[in-house]
Amino acid sequence: MSLYYDAVTVLSSSATSQGGSFKSRIYNAKSLKASPAQIYALVTEAAKWDILLKEVIENTGILSLESKLTPLLCLLLVHDHLLSKNGIAAPASHPIRQAVERHRVRLKAELTKARVRRGCASLQDLQSVILEEKKALLGSDALTENMYPRWVRVNNVRSTLNTQLDSTFKGYHKVESLAQLRATDQIYIDPHIPDLVALAPGAVDFSTTKAYKDGEIILQDKASCFPAYLLLGDPDGQWSEGDLVDGCAAPGNKTTHLASLLAARQKQHDKKFKKANNIISMDASAPRSKTLQKMVSVAGADKIVTVLAGQDFLALDPEDERFESVSSLLLDPSCSGSGIIGRDDVPQLVLPESNKPSNMSNRGKKRKRDRNENEETKPAEQSTQDGMSTERLTKLSNLQTHIVEHALRFPAASRVTYSTCSTHVLENESVVSRILASDVAKQRGWRIMRRNEQPVGLQKWKHRGIRSNLNSTEEGQLEVNLSEEQLDACLRCWPGDNEGTGGFFVVGFVRDEELTDPKDGGTGQDSGDESEWGGFSD
Repeated sequence: MSLYYDAVTVLSSSATSQGGSFKSRIYNAKSLKASPAQIYALVTEAAKWDILLKEVIENTGILSLESKLTPLLCLLLVHDHLLSKNGIAAPASHPIRQAVERHRVRLKAELTKARVRRGCASLQDLQSVILEEKKALLGSDALTENMYPRWVRVNNVRSTLNTQLDSTFKGYHKVESLAQLRATDQIYIDPHIPDLVALAPGAVDFSTTKAYKDGEIILQDKASCFPAYLLLGDPDGQWSEGDLVDGCAAPGNKTTHLASLLAARQKQHDKKFKKANNIISMDASAPRSKTLQKMVSVAGADKIVTVLAGQDFLALDPEDERFESVSSLLLDPSCSGSGIIGRDDVPQLVLPESNKPSNMSNRGKKRKRDRNENEETKPAEQSTQDGMSTERLTKLSNLQTHIVEHALRFPAASRVTYSTCSTHVLENESVVSRILASDVAKQRGWRIMRRNEQPVGLQKWKHRGIRSNLNSTEEGQLEVNLSEEQLDACLRCWPGDNEGTGGFFVVGFVRDEELTDPKDGGTGQDSGDESEWGGFSD
């Protein structure tokens, strides 16, 4: 029975205000008796059904009849009683279990009524409807990572999409849209990113499958697949040979995606290349570089990826002979992370109401009341999950601009992508504006990669650049001197919309020799001093 009491503790106590993710706080807690994995699974699964459970519990009147049950405890217990395959994880003789099971007939009847009222033929259909109801009630911020599609990228170095559809995803039924993705045996093949599929929330834990352990599939959010695809393009598209650099690479998803796209290109052209492409991947953090190297190895990309462990990208000399063949660079530097799903990922449980006093219930309502008051009194940007100040965003923006300008100095570079997992204009469109106005961009002929030059899948992506965030603390401090065509060349993803992604921004730069400033011969040397930079500390 400790499972349910421990779950109530982590949701109701001050432990939820400590640092780190909700999951890490559970796993690091010393006072819990139940398995951290069980607690986390119970809470996240109950959060997917809470609106329905509230309805069922209130209609049965169980809280008025059972004095030992609080709203939160009751919701967790009823979840397992109705929706868990093994039922309530407690002995049949336990008083709390009996307090729920005394009402089993009415609970089941109310569940059936709730499903029929919503016109759902199955529990899988019902769950999808409930998630939409919760999103409408509390907004997209109420959705945690567990409620988004499970995005899975097929690694062409070790496999192919067709091979995985015939093996790992054998028996899955294809659906035509994300909105139709409800049952755990359904699969959606993404139309924007090659070799990317989506599975319904609650699908199999693919991190335990043989395909994942063998590096044939990689779990990666759709949005973070944009940079590599934007940089390399479609397998049958034009490509200038040369090496690639991933300048801020750990943990390695984008590096391995580059390798996968190169492998697909080789298969498309029957491996008829004049020269093999190599990827130089690095991260300033030595520990994170170990994770990067491990991921590269599992993905089977060792032969084409060279990992520079603990290497600061800004410390590289673009003129170094090691980089004389570098034609493309991918940059995903430190950012505010405001677009990351679940940055403040404690599930917001909608609790049933009770007429009897309950300290835990009151505490839960107080947290929710405080949160709503904050949302009403603060501007939208101030109440976002990242809580970044404008001063901090400005420092990040300066660093990001500095990193991209450094990339533009590589002698043979002709393509660069810049991306963040941020929703802030100050880190995105504002950075693009500054880069295009920089001396190195003008002198070397760099311009933005236009929408019609982007890979076919990304040309179809509808969410594009913006000039400012409404009700933002950034207002009045931005300078976004971009034309409508340039804004249309920027790609954005928004958390909580119907695309199933986290918040993300990506843009491509291409070198156009016709735009090169002849005054300095295209060297791109800055005339002024660079601002002081303190390294990767974020």
